[in-house]
Amino acid sequence: MNKIKRRLVHELAAKEIQKYIREQGFGEGDKLPSLEELASVLGVGRSSLREALRSLQAMDMIEMINGKGVYVKDTHSYRISAKVKVDDVKRSMLQVSEVRRALEGMAVELAAARATDQMIKEMEYYISEIKRYSENQMDTSELDIKFHQTIYKASDNPVLESVILSMWKMFEVFWSNPFGDNQLFEATLPIHFTLAEAIKNKDGQKARAEFNKLMDAVEATIHEAE
Repeated sequence: MNKIKRRLVHELAAKEIQKYIREQGFGEGDKLPSLEELASVLGVGRSSLREALRSLQAMDMIEMINGKGVYVKDTHSYRISAKVKVDDVKRSMLQVSEVRRALEGMAVELAAARATDQMIKEMEYYISEIKRYSENQMDTSELDIKFHQTIYKASDNPVLESVILSMWKMFEVFWSNPFGDNQLFEATLPIHFTLAEAIKNKDGQKARAEFNKLMDAVEATIHEAE
């Protein structure tokens, strides 16, 4: 029950932050109050606040910059959201994974065909940072999200991007608990490099194949979970 409660606090906090941004008239590029002030205004703990901010960042509504603060990024786009009743977590995880394989696989192929030089540079930057963080045993989760978001943007299909982000947040919430496994990311790290290389080389077939390898590893871990 405590885990469910924590998840609800995170979701409510994200909604309240969006409401606060609208009511205060914040626009793109505006800096939000400090985490301490936001936590006080919302009446939530720092951990729940950080989860809420991560959720909004994944939807491209805010941007968290280390050492600088939280900035409003996009408040006007129409966004698609998904709500699914979960009776069997493992079964639901596999179903979400199937949807992600289909949608993100399409984005990967489109990115290979449409990625601009700037998008390629961003992917290479996040890949190099993921490698550096991993070698120094630092948390790479934020960089991994940014890497995948860059692929979605590179697909040059805002509708597809919005749908994937909606499903990605659902996947991330499930994956963090109870199936979280740091070893999975370490095992799939080389695939991230080959995926980025395939997109850079505009090889859509290779990019799709590499992404399928990543999803095979994810689904295998779900099957093996108790």
